[in-house]
This record gives sequence, structure tokens and C-alpha cells, in this order.
Amino acid sequence: MRVKVDAEKCQGHNRCFSLAVELFDVDDYGYATEIGDGEVPSDLEDKARLAVANCPEFAISLEE
Repeated sequence: MRVKVDAEKCQGHNRCFSLAVELFDVDDYGYATEIGDGEVPSDLEDKARLAVANCPEFAISLEE
């Protein structure tokens, strides 16, 4: 599973970062990015799904 942040949709709410700091980072302007290539360890899959569900801009997607 991989997470992907669509930079054009992200508005910088940072809910994903608050919920899954292991999977997301925030740039100097406050916009979220996935860490590394977005690979989600199996023990963090629930956090990844929670981050997707809580993004008000629907800027995060999962590739399974």
C-alpha cells in the first residue's frame, strides 16, 4: 500500500500529519507530502486509511 498526496488539492489543514506523522511530512509552506515513496508499513495501514478519511480536500489517495 502507498499513500499519495495531490499537491494541487492540499490546502494545508495537516490533519493527515496530525493523524499519521510516520507517513506524512509538512513543507515550509504548511502543505502535506508523503514521506519517501509513500510506502505504508502493514502496521500503519489503519492510520493511512484514517488520514485519507479525514482529509477535507480529498487530497490523499491510497494505492493497494
